[in-house]
Amino acid sequence: QVHLVESGGTLVQVGGSLRLSCAASGHTSSNWRMGWFRQGPGKEREFVADITRDYGITDYAEDVKGRFIISRSVAKSEVYLFMNNLQPEDTAIYYCAFQSPGRPWRQYDYWGQGTKVTVSS
Repeated sequence: QVHLVESGGTLVQVGGSLRLSCAASGHTSSNWRMGWFRQGPGKEREFVADITRDYGITDYAEDVKGRFIISRSVAKSEVYLFMNNLQPEDTAIYYCAFQSPGRPWRQYDYWGQGTKVTVSS
């Protein structure tokens, strides 16, 4: 069992920056993949970025490449999402997700409650 807690969501102005954090607890010692998804108003949840525990291999959605950076702390079992040059379309609830080893690619089995990011113009 894994428990995820996100933090860092807030109101920010267009062009601003923000860092989201996600702390995982429980069975986190194996080679997990953790990621961020988001769901904007009236939209479906979409992939943002993810990273592997071992080697820190990252992947990003096209519309955040060059603006967002995902990183991790293996020692703390935490992942972070650094968001730069935020735009109104980045407004969403951001969810942290955890994929246990052995699961199909990007099939996350644990989810956080979400943290809200609002980008104001």
